[in-house]
Amino acid sequence: MSTLQDHLTEVEGYIATTKEEVESFRLKYLSKKGILADLFAEMKNIAPDQRKEYGQQVNELKVKVEEKLTSFQSILEAAEDVAAGGPVDLTLPAAPMPIGSRHPITLIRNRIISIFTRIGFTVSDGPEIEDDWHNFTALNFPENHPARDMQDTFFIEMKSGSQSVALRTHTSSVQVRVMETTKPPIRSLMPGRVFRNEAISARAHCFFHQVEGLYIDEGVTFADMKQTLLYFSREMFGAETQIRLRPSYFPFTEPSAEMDVTCEICKGKGCNVCKYTGWLEIMGCGMVDPNVLRNCGIDPDKYSGFAFGMGIERIAMLKYGVKDLRLFSENDVRFLRQFAAE
Repeated sequence: MSTLQDHLTEVEGYIATTKEEVESFRLKYLSKKGILADLFAEMKNIAPDQRKEYGQQVNELKVKVEEKLTSFQSILEAAEDVAAGGPVDLTLPAAPMPIGSRHPITLIRNRIISIFTRIGFTVSDGPEIEDDWHNFTALNFPENHPARDMQDTFFIEMKSGSQSVALRTHTSSVQVRVMETTKPPIRSLMPGRVFRNEAISARAHCFFHQVEGLYIDEGVTFADMKQTLLYFSREMFGAETQIRLRPSYFPFTEPSAEMDVTCEICKGKGCNVCKYTGWLEIMGCGMVDPNVLRNCGIDPDKYSGFAFGMGIERIAMLKYGVKDLRLFSENDVRFLRQFAAE
């Protein structure tokens, strides 16, 4: 007579490859006249002190049988599905898995950094919440300058008597931090997110991204700045790109300029994008004001330098022909998938 252990061994080693063999296995163990029914009926003949152990062993056998039956049925169903679809070519590649792509702002940011690091610029970072000194005062902003007004800046309410802080309005605050902690020569880029209290539209947003640059050393001139920015423009937009510097005003540079590049769309011939001028503005720049150097502990009689700043969204819009600034922050996958090949 077979013991419970014999049945367990038989179940574990049983192999069924057809529906008939599976059904035979089920009937043998799980039918009303099957082995398990007989084993449960035998319970009344077991000594009371042994019934608990006996019952546990019979239940263990039942679980093993049910697991084995389920396994056989799953294998047969899978085989039927394959047969219905024809033979399977195991050499075929698997179904492709969709992958994400880098954001266009990240692509342009990395390209700008790559261009400037080739000529010795390093990358510096700073906090997005800034105090008045680093965001305004050290950069030569007068007390009544419009940029301090609530229309432009997101000020943060602090406890009474605390220092005034705000979300930074430019990454020039990082320039101040670099100049305070680094002795010239300084050649650094400051990429980051900035915030302005502006109405959101196709050409403006309450947050955007900038890359600013700073170069300070002995004998740095406006000509050095012009040549550096010409190099950048041609690396970014093409070897035939020209630049144009127009006089402007910034509190932290003197002299200051706005820089235009040849229109990427019409190549300088004139179109509706450049308003038929052939030029597109991409950044502000200028020689660092001596007061800014002095505020940061650098001797303006010994050192000079230039600074520049550009909006990454602005460059991305020109490079990719994007007409609505809001697309960069809406996370619409239909828009973002266009940059998967970059």
